[in-house]
Amino acid sequence: MTRPSDPLLTPGEDNTQRWGMDYHSPVFPLSALCILGFILYALTFPDNANTHLTAARGWAIEHFDWLFMISANIFVVLCLVLIILPLGRIRLGGADARPEHSTFSWFSMLFAAGMGIGLMFWSVAEPVAYYTDWYGTPLNVAANSPEAASAAMGATLFHWGLHPWAIYAIVGLSLAFFTYNRGLPLTLRSAFTPLLGRRVRGWPGHLIDVLAVLATIFGLATSLGFGATQAASGLHYLFDTPNTLGTQLAIIVVVTAITLFSVWRGIDGGVKLFSNINMVIALLLLVFVVAASSLGLFISHFGEAVQSYAHYLLPLSNWIGREDSDWYHGWTVFYWAWWISWSPFVGMFIARVSRGRTVREFLIAVLLVPTLITLVWMAAFGGEALEQAQNNIGALSSGISDVSLAMFQMLEQLPLTTLTSSCAIVLVLVFFITSSDSGSLVIDGITAGGKQDAPKGQRVFWATLEGLIAAILLYGGGDTALGALQAGAVATGLPFTIVLLVMSLALVKALAEEHRRPGLSAAGN
Repeated sequence: MTRPSDPLLTPGEDNTQRWGMDYHSPVFPLSALCILGFILYALTFPDNANTHLTAARGWAIEHFDWLFMISANIFVVLCLVLIILPLGRIRLGGADARPEHSTFSWFSMLFAAGMGIGLMFWSVAEPVAYYTDWYGTPLNVAANSPEAASAAMGATLFHWGLHPWAIYAIVGLSLAFFTYNRGLPLTLRSAFTPLLGRRVRGWPGHLIDVLAVLATIFGLATSLGFGATQAASGLHYLFDTPNTLGTQLAIIVVVTAITLFSVWRGIDGGVKLFSNINMVIALLLLVFVVAASSLGLFISHFGEAVQSYAHYLLPLSNWIGREDSDWYHGWTVFYWAWWISWSPFVGMFIARVSRGRTVREFLIAVLLVPTLITLVWMAAFGGEALEQAQNNIGALSSGISDVSLAMFQMLEQLPLTTLTSSCAIVLVLVFFITSSDSGSLVIDGITAGGKQDAPKGQRVFWATLEGLIAAILLYGGGDTALGALQAGAVATGLPFTIVLLVMSLALVKALAEEHRRPGLSAAGN
């Protein structure tokens, strides 16, 4: 095993300084070339791109559903085992390392980067979709029945609970350990040094990093593009603003402009600030929904959510003999592929802000606490949505007509609708900003060979490029081009599944060796 004093890689060792930039060659130019090629392809042949990439995504999900399911289960079990084992005492950065961020700011940043934006839309839409058979029901339960309500909540928590956060945790812990305890650059290739050795300095390492860049920027651009259409729909629903391409592009411009301000200020002045704002607004909205729907009802919904999650966790984790094929592939396997394709971005950002934490502290904060927060959030928003759907209250009683409107349709049945819906729109936009901001920092780090002090202009370049990709595809190809981009991002989940499994082996091997050297990085508790 490579010692911190003799790393196989050092940050920026193969960099080129040109045009005021400090970038890794060939990761930076190759990534930029691939991105440019895909944009031209999606714009020139949007229907073909959508057809081919959707077919690739479908093929991966249809033929490798077992791999996605087994892998996700392995990641959950591995994280739980590492929390319990003595290996959890190892401190990221060595025995004397201390956290660089407060616990609140640390958690705010990792949660905002992980999936905050998704919870805004799907915490309402997903339970109602499963309950009403919008696109299949989990385990083929009868729609619009008490069993369907329980299964809907259990399945929603299954998709947003332990499994996705375990995927992020494995990547984040691997990168944090090899960066802070082995002195390697904060890039995806560093996690493979125990297995690839010096080959990580060559093309195997280059390709790993390029793939991480492509998955990250395509995922972010897709979310920004679709998010702009969803935000425009919400504004039209609430304030009757024109839901036009111009409105959608204006939203992208505003979000990108604020993101540029944030990335220029860095983590402390940008990402941390907006992440803290996120958490405060989200907490206020959560408290309002709990109070408006009654505390007693929330407590009941929370108990039912915990029970449903526990009841359906193992059946939904099973991949053998499933009779709900359409639902299983269209929801669960798609989600696993999507989370895995996002894992390089989210995991790398979490690693960047987690120096000084112990392995046990890291895994509790990245796996268990977000799952608990998700339970609370789903019990409040999803529970209220199911309550309305079951009791024929409002638009949700007719099922899901538009995913982007489900949250606003639920809030419409509570007091202070205009105020709370406006807060929801602000929260959505700020979540977009934090995701784009943290993603830009991650991509900049990879393409700068792991350097954390690359010129600010490079961060601005990647943040601008994300907005441009979303705007260009939305303008030139609409939902078809964005759909192609999303399908391409999800399709990368297949190779990344193999990458994460190999990364898990490397992590366990490295942690075991570290534990045998207790004086180096033991936490002492």
